Amino acid sequence: MNGLSENYNWKKRLFLLVLCLLMGLTAGCRQYDRISAPSGKAGGADSSESEYEIYHQGSSQARESFEELCGQLFREQLSSSFLTLHYTLLNPEDYGITDYEKSFGDFSLDNMRAERQKQKALHSAFAQIDPELLDQEQQLTYRILMEAFEAEDTGDGLELYYQPLAPSTGIQAQLPVILGEFTLRNRRDIEDYLTLLDNIDEYYQQILDFEKQKSQAGFFMTDACVDQITAECEAYLLPAEHNFMTTIFNQQLENIEDLTEEEKADYRDRNQTIVAESFIPAYQLLISGLQELKGTCLNDQGLCYYPDGAAYYEYLVRSSVGTTYETIEELQEAISRQVNDDLTAMSQILKEHPETAEQIENYQFSLTDPNEILNHLRDQITEDFPECPECHYVTKTVPEDLAHTLGPAFFLVPPIDDYDHCIIYINPDSTTSLQPLYSTLAHEGIPGHMYQNAYFHSRCTSDIRRVLSFISYSEGWAFYVENYSYTTDNGLSPELGRLLAHNAAASLGIHALMDININYFGWTRQQVREFLNPYFSSDSGEEGDVAEAVYNTMLNSPVDYLNYYVGYLEILNMRDQAMETLGDRFELKKFHEFLLDIGPAPFTVINDEFHVWLMTYGLQS
Repeated sequence: MNGLSENYNWKKRLFLLVLCLLMGLTAGCRQYDRISAPSGKAGGADSSESEYEIYHQGSSQARESFEELCGQLFREQLSSSFLTLHYTLLNPEDYGITDYEKSFGDFSLDNMRAERQKQKALHSAFAQIDPELLDQEQQLTYRILMEAFEAEDTGDGLELYYQPLAPSTGIQAQLPVILGEFTLRNRRDIEDYLTLLDNIDEYYQQILDFEKQKSQAGFFMTDACVDQITAECEAYLLPAEHNFMTTIFNQQLENIEDLTEEEKADYRDRNQTIVAESFIPAYQLLISGLQELKGTCLNDQGLCYYPDGAAYYEYLVRSSVGTTYETIEELQEAISRQVNDDLTAMSQILKEHPETAEQIENYQFSLTDPNEILNHLRDQITEDFPECPECHYVTKTVPEDLAHTLGPAFFLVPPIDDYDHCIIYINPDSTTSLQPLYSTLAHEGIPGHMYQNAYFHSRCTSDIRRVLSFISYSEGWAFYVENYSYTTDNGLSPELGRLLAHNAAASLGIHALMDININYFGWTRQQVREFLNPYFSSDSGEEGDVAEAVYNTMLNSPVDYLNYYVGYLEILNMRDQAMETLGDRFELKKFHEFLLDIGPAPFTVINDEFHVWLMTYGLQS
């Protein structure tokens, strides 16, 4: 990476700015999806085998069989956890789901393995269908599902590498926020919620039992990770009468009109009792359980130092990132090239506009009010993006008790049958000059997660596709449009906007590289420190602390940075190829329309569709 050494003084200054920003990226830019463990990890019925019969003697029978299998997969996935079901469907009975257990599901190694067997049976059933007999939309869904099944197959036997608890991004951090947004519309919702909340201590005991199995197998987390998670858990130990779980419940209760004051008082008392007797003890259980396991970590370096760690990393890259790059080495090289391109572009901007070197340390967008920003972005994207679907949203402030454990903002994915009613949480403690609210809302709102989600659901007719989640597509798109927001009419000079966009991309790319180098190629802390050293004064002492923080972040959340950066890189690659192939005929809006229309999918599938689109577009234009 030759570009890292030239013009080091200004790069040192810029990198220091974004390093603090990106250290919290995976917490701050998290799209809060429905809480459901990936297939083969947790949830679902406790059955080790299933039979799926396929009858097709022609195209109509094949299409019918395919729809039946998709429907069965849809219902089984949503019924595995009541919380998943609640956040996915506003009215599950409309989808034929009427019998379900009101629990968090079964989080155990035995159930993970049972789910893998069920998944293999489904894979085999889908494989019996001849995709040539399906219609065009079904063929796309078929390819997406088969790629997902095949990716999951590479994780066989690696279940104990899965890490349900992690700083900022683990279940212990996400679940309270999701529970806090549990929609209470009527008495049934209230009773369901209280039943669920009352089971959280049992659910956390299951997770802790899994962590004990990880410890016995030699896969337990580092002491530093335990300390971070413990500190986050302590935020939930406030007395029940002052706990945010009580406050949020009481606020929602006031909005239900057909409850009497006596009923409200009774529900308030019941909830407060459950918070005191189940919720708070659940976090005390996690704290004490993790502290007991502290010190049993056998590897405080990257995944590759475990016996099958490199194989697990390859599994994560394929199943989570879904990249078109066939090897980790090729991916590493591609990221390095793009980072150097961004650094070179920054160098050129600073050479032509030296004033931007000082501006980048003290800049401000013209808008700071969340609703004004979102309305402004909606207007700004009309030329380069398809029309924004009608979408109702509210912006909420992160509860004060959670401000230090959550990032700048997040989008809460709405039910698929109520997709146009959205919530964006904002954390004022984290939205600063290092993570400006303008670009953050472009990522989470328009034209980021909220816009992409509403656009896709307004057009997609496949239920199973509407619940499939491909993180790299979603986060890659969101980071791509976040960078786009720097070039809008936002109060910054065009040169400064471009500089900030290249700076953010290069910094994220560097973090993605460190993710690969630490977890797959086995970089040591010293190697990370030496890599970062050029960006710090030799006598500052900061490089050691930052290197340690970066190293620990990569250990705790492998491939999280790749989900953001590689998705972004795949989109850039397709855009650049379209521009080169089409020349003057290229229209950015048409390219964005293609990406939005195809929706979440592995990039291996998207790339094939892209080449068809490119050829068709070239013939039509």
